[in-house]
Amino acid sequence: MTVESTSEKVAVVTGSSSGIGQATAVELARRGYQVAIHYFRNEQGARDTYEKIRALGAGHARVYSCDVSDHAQAGQMAGDVLADFGRIDLLVNNAGSLVERRLFAGMDRDLWRRVMALNLDSVFYVTHAFLPTMIRQGSGCIVNVASIAGRNGGGLGASAYSSAKGAVVTLTKSLARELIGHGIRVNCVNPGVIATPFHERFSTREMLDRFIAGIPSGRLGAAEEVARVIAFLASEDACYVVGECVEINGGQLMD
Repeated sequence: MTVESTSEKVAVVTGSSSGIGQATAVELARRGYQVAIHYFRNEQGARDTYEKIRALGAGHARVYSCDVSDHAQAGQMAGDVLADFGRIDLLVNNAGSLVERRLFAGMDRDLWRRVMALNLDSVFYVTHAFLPTMIRQGSGCIVNVASIAGRNGGGLGASAYSSAKGAVVTLTKSLARELIGHGIRVNCVNPGVIATPFHERFSTREMLDRFIAGIPSGRLGAAEEVARVIAFLASEDACYVVGECVEINGGQLMD
């Protein structure tokens, strides 16, 4: 699947078959990016993202499938994207999942590693695969999608997820220091409770009601609201923003 464009800017958005990733891919296409849409299991969702971009009448998109928690597959996807587009200007490391709510006392090594592989290792694998091209270009932007859980520990049963997302926050700052000398800016967003399939799967209505009660804005966030912040961080308007982690949570966590 391909949508054509005359734009030269290329964005890769992992986990762009639904939720924040899908909204981000569409928003970037709206702003003229050529977009590499990534999915693992949700092929129909990726096709929906593609169709949303095509409906804009602008932008260029291709769809790629891979397990970003697998080092070899992440490298292969990066090679395919670079072969198709020839460059990368923006990497949005969005792929991730709670996988399963489980209290720490009942946590086993298998679930811990699955959560870490999907939410943290994937950021390392995908970034590492695209980084040599950004360094050769002398330019690029990376936006990591962490979570409010990485700041406040998350809800019950989210110890592995919150630990992984907290690591993404600190990795963002480390990469920002290392890479700014190459003309590569690295930043992060920490979404709060956003109305996406994530919470449809992992949060009950009662849990969401309790979350909303603790949000000064009095509502859940929208995926598009996160997408617009990501697009801002990738823009020239944010050219002096380096190593920042932007909280997007309606006031639930004020730092």
